[in-house]
Amino acid sequence: MEKIISISGPKRTWFELWIKLRVAFYFTGLLFKGELKRPYYFRVLKRLLFFLSKMNLNKFIKTSLGTKINLYVPSFPRKAFFNACRKVMEFNEKMPSITVLMSVTSACRYNCEHCYQKLDKGKDVDIDLLVDAAHKLQDMGVAFFNIEGGEPFLQYDRLRKLCAAIDDRSEILINSTGDGMTLERLEELKKRGNLLGIMFSLHTFDAERLNAFMKSPNAWSNLQNGISLCHRAGIDVTFNSCLTREDYYNGNFEKVMETAKEAGATIIQFIKPKAAGGWLESGAQKFSPDDLAHIRRKMIDYNTLGKYRDYTAIAAMIIDEDADHFGCTAGGTDRFYINAKGDVQPCEFLNISFGNIAEEKFEIIYKRMRKVYETPGTCWLCEKHAAKIAEILKRTGQNILPLSPGHSAEIYSEVAESPVPDFYDKVVKM
Repeated sequence: MEKIISISGPKRTWFELWIKLRVAFYFTGLLFKGELKRPYYFRVLKRLLFFLSKMNLNKFIKTSLGTKINLYVPSFPRKAFFNACRKVMEFNEKMPSITVLMSVTSACRYNCEHCYQKLDKGKDVDIDLLVDAAHKLQDMGVAFFNIEGGEPFLQYDRLRKLCAAIDDRSEILINSTGDGMTLERLEELKKRGNLLGIMFSLHTFDAERLNAFMKSPNAWSNLQNGISLCHRAGIDVTFNSCLTREDYYNGNFEKVMETAKEAGATIIQFIKPKAAGGWLESGAQKFSPDDLAHIRRKMIDYNTLGKYRDYTAIAAMIIDEDADHFGCTAGGTDRFYINAKGDVQPCEFLNISFGNIAEEKFEIIYKRMRKVYETPGTCWLCEKHAAKIAEILKRTGQNILPLSPGHSAEIYSEVAESPVPDFYDKVVKM
């Protein structure tokens, strides 16, 4: 088992001071080089101090690339980290997105009941189009690429080509089940120096339950083999976990955390069940405000209390996306999705398309989407629009997601303003 190292107590105070000094030094350099105008210098630093204050509920965790203060913020003090910091240099337009999720293939030998790609049908887009989009996104300021499938290792040549196109201005995290993974492939991907790790699905601590949930007799064995290969290659293990409401009351959450710790995972992202893909029509399980408060408290405890210091750091979606933090950042406020067919979507959980990069230039589609979601909101768009998406799917007799751009317009034309989340409400005024 790999030892999990977190930064807490007085060390964290000093570490935050070190971050502030390094950031100040970096932007001072930009000031002297003429890349940052003098009137904006202190405003940029003030914005970044405010962002750092929003990390107070996160566990700072050591990774193979540096230190993570947030799942979607590249490791400090890598070049990609400072590239992400440049987001707040924008004062005249909407600040750039720094995160993208890209699917390299829909190929997968699993049949997970909750999969948000359940109805994504069609041929994988030409990989060169995804590579071209990646180049453009790096130039636009994207500093964190989350790459997935299907199962990306089943189409390794596509995965390798996309990763090779992403230079050290950005950090890469790859989602995988472990199916098709080999030590040689991991070592090849690691050579470029910007691969943070592999993110596996850990929806339960029990092998039989995981196999049943992912509809594969090999799900648990592939997971364990993948974890072992990552440790041998010196690549960080991370997890995502979609738990039911009951799991946060019956002790299963705690057992999943024990499993993550035993696996030496640096980060585990907890995802609230979403009404998307396989769960679009049936709807995701409902969580009451009391449920969310209960879950929030558990996750904060694991990230902040001394007795959990040696546990995996939690990336809590329900905290990052609440009104006191960043809200729903879909649509290019801070993240968006390009599926394996080339559809540009606001989020992987929002099954609508603004266009396809095989039919239209990426930058045109991207600009169209960003205009619709120009103002950040606190409303979780995937939950707000799920019923309407399901209705359109049924009315049109189609069985393919995301909705076509034409039908998708029925969804985003109704986007109503919601309260702006605290970070974006205040940061633009600084």
